[in-house]
Amino acid sequence: MIFDLGGVLARTGRLGDFAARYPDHDPVTITEILMGDYADDTDHPWHRLERGEMTLAENREINRAALAAIGVELPPAPPAGASGGFAFEVNAPVVELVADLRAATPRIRLGVLTNNVREFRPMWRDMLPFEEWFDDIVDSHEVGLRKPNPAIYELALSRLGVTAARAAFLDDVASNLTPARALRMHAVLVEDDPSAAIATVRRLADL
Repeated sequence: MIFDLGGVLARTGRLGDFAARYPDHDPVTITEILMGDYADDTDHPWHRLERGEMTLAENREINRAALAAIGVELPPAPPAGASGGFAFEVNAPVVELVADLRAATPRIRLGVLTNNVREFRPMWRDMLPFEEWFDDIVDSHEVGLRKPNPAIYELALSRLGVTAARAAFLDDVASNLTPARALRMHAVLVEDDPSAAIATVRRLADL
């Protein structure tokens, strides 16, 4: 089982959380400026940031100029312990699922596959005992790849030592599930209410 971080293991970290910092502006426009087409892997500054090709400070300056062009002011940098204006908060039902999977017999290998930012790492690594609970963690900025590039899914499978047909991937972004499905992984969409996704995983794992 391979889990995304934001919106899955963490209740926060969904794409909409970034646009929520601009309540007086169209969230679609804000998301396009800040994150580009998230269903693709391009040279948009946010995509480069998630691949570790630029710093968060450099990204903020680009965002500042792009937002100013439409008359929007970039909010101050988030305080320590927060990323993008939100703190990573445990998604309790999903974490309970992880605990059940860890206790399963035969043993189920568990991984994390996240599009993330170098500067955000200290903000989520203490959220859970990741090193103890998960067999592998693929963090986009560390490997120079990001979802939806199929190569990062193949890397996660290889490092976890499982075949695609025997793996399930949970993500809150539907377009991130398309490459997983193409590789023959079981693709599980995690919505704001994760109960349906949890039920699917429990069935797949025969819990």
